[in-house]
Amino acid sequence: MPRDTGLMSTLPRFSALAELPREGRTMLNYDVTLAWASLLLLAIGLVMVYSASIAMAEASAYTGYRPWYFLARHAVFVVAGLLAALVAFQVPLKGWQRAAPYLFMLGALLLVAVLVPGLGKQVNGSKRWLSLYVVNLQPSELMKLFVVLYAASYAVRKADFLHAQQPLKQTLIRGFLPLLAVMVAIGALLLREPDFGACVVIVAIAFGILFLGGLDWRLLIGLGFLLPVALWLLIWIAPYRLQRFTGFRDPWADPLGKGYQLSHSLIAFGRGEWYGVGLGASVEKLLYLPEAHTDFLLAVIAEELGFIGVAVVTDPVMVVNFFDVEKGVMFPLTLALTLQ
Repeated sequence: MPRDTGLMSTLPRFSALAELPREGRTMLNYDVTLAWASLLLLAIGLVMVYSASIAMAEASAYTGYRPWYFLARHAVFVVAGLLAALVAFQVPLKGWQRAAPYLFMLGALLLVAVLVPGLGKQVNGSKRWLSLYVVNLQPSELMKLFVVLYAASYAVRKADFLHAQQPLKQTLIRGFLPLLAVMVAIGALLLREPDFGACVVIVAIAFGILFLGGLDWRLLIGLGFLLPVALWLLIWIAPYRLQRFTGFRDPWADPLGKGYQLSHSLIAFGRGEWYGVGLGASVEKLLYLPEAHTDFLLAVIAEELGFIGVAVVTDPVMVVNFFDVEKGVMFPLTLALTLQ
């Protein structure tokens, strides 16, 4: 019978990180296909963020009416991200496994800090940001990474209690319910912001990794029935989420109201047809499509580069997701972003 020594005994010690072997790593020790797919996405994103943001940057006093403002800002973040990736590449997987619970706790504390008056910054009616003066930090985005690490670490530590080779009650109490309780708490914090899209994505990541870790198939069947019901209840009890859901189903029912963003996004896709109207020639980005350089960037890509351009973007995304799943790490597509 496997022994469960309690929560505190499963938490690693930071001192153990110093004991990890310092094996040398060369730049040849990486997957070429995955690296080039990621770099291609970064390059396309840099070009298209510039193309989609020119009209907004030229018309805004916030940017100083400089058309290249968002290009320069995005380039800085790309460079910072690449440097962070190089640093992360040098950390052994055992190090990430041992640090995962502490990173997850840090993410939870940041989610709490967002809700503290005076700390959280409200943008478009939601308190999702922490102001660092130079940049704004969105803790829910960090939590998407931290939950990958934590759920993977949890699946390894609780492997003996997740599989179907033992009574279902033991699997439920010792393997499944502890993570469920943690995810309910995190989901409650996200819904307080509110950020329903991030809540759905983070919960999907956690239980998706449990699936990869070999969770008892009986619990998976139960989750398959219960999660859709829970998500529908969360949509139904909040009028604004219900309006967005109905607007998503039929944006043309109210194209100047709740369906405005999606209807203009579909117009952009329709104008692009197969080959697009040409790089820089989008009409929808001329202040018709809200958040054209962020949430609806793909619509601008579809309008300017057409179906071919969308395929060039989505193919590397599929490559990256395939390799993530193949290596045992899952970064689900954020299908619920339209409900945020």
